[in-house]
Amino acid sequence: MTLHERLEEVFQTVFNDDDLSLTDATTASDVAGWDSVAHINLMFAIENEFGMQFSGNQLAEFGNIGELKAFLTEKV
Repeated sequence: MTLHERLEEVFQTVFNDDDLSLTDATTASDVAGWDSVAHINLMFAIENEFGMQFSGNQLAEFGNIGELKAFLTEKV
């Protein structure tokens, strides 16, 4: 499974939407239900899936999925 597929599966689980499809340009405003609570759940789910930890509110610093993927590629 590719990093993108793993990340998409995490998003589908957190947002309870098996049809959720991500592109590198996807932002929080593109995903229904991405609020502050979902953001925290997403952060923990990504940390668990990829065996790493974000520092502070690092997840909020990424402007889109492509930036998040680039970060994860360096970390895992």
